[in-house]
Amino acid sequence: MQAQFSNKGKLFFNWGWNRAAFTNSTLRMKGYDYNLTLYKLKATDRPTPISYYNYLKLDRVTIPQTNVRVGYFFKKNKAIVLGIDHMKYVVTQNQLAKVVGEITRPGAYQKLYNTTMPITDDFLKFEHTDGLNYINLGVENYGNLLVSKKSNHAIVWIFGTNAGILVPKTNVQFLDYDRTDKFHWSGIGVSAKAGLQYVLLKHIVIRTEVNSGYIYMPNIALHKTGIDGKANQNFGYVQGNVQIGYRF
Repeated sequence: MQAQFSNKGKLFFNWGWNRAAFTNSTLRMKGYDYNLTLYKLKATDRPTPISYYNYLKLDRVTIPQTNVRVGYFFKKNKAIVLGIDHMKYVVTQNQLAKVVGEITRPGAYQKLYNTTMPITDDFLKFEHTDGLNYINLGVENYGNLLVSKKSNHAIVWIFGTNAGILVPKTNVQFLDYDRTDKFHWSGIGVSAKAGLQYVLLKHIVIRTEVNSGYIYMPNIALHKTGIDGKANQNFGYVQGNVQIGYRF
């Protein structure tokens, strides 16, 4: 069976959807009139409500938290894979966080900080929601668990590692600055995955997968072009996803 769906020279394309959980993160923000560090920020993903309109309508398929995989088998049980993990990262509003630093910008928040305070809407809204885009390249290893007598169906295990770049569309509203929401290179990531897939009629694939990774973003844009202001953060994540695909 393996020679039919995972042999050298074969191609595959998978599309799927994910949920993700993130570790707490320290967010460092520096601009012309502020220098702040926010410690142990909590964040969640933002799943799109399940419906035909949101998940299967062609002009909306990229709105949910999605995964894309394109792969090529350079050996009978190894593939090189290009992936895009479109996650969403949303700092939890009204949480209490320790804030250290200074704001010199005139307004209600102009002062020195070394305190624990709520992260309210008029202070900071911070999201990577279109999204936390992890573009990665890696190698996947495959092995057969169960194969039907005629080799038309199989259950296969998968393990792989990846590395890549982060190109989020970061949505930030900080103090009275204009809201920014733009794609930009912000950092790098590394990850590992493990999963199972069912192969139907030698070509159709249904895959379940768990990814775990680390993201380092030293170049997060906080404002519109021409305004001084950058942030950096790093965090870990765990992602579960389901994919459907086809092997050529």
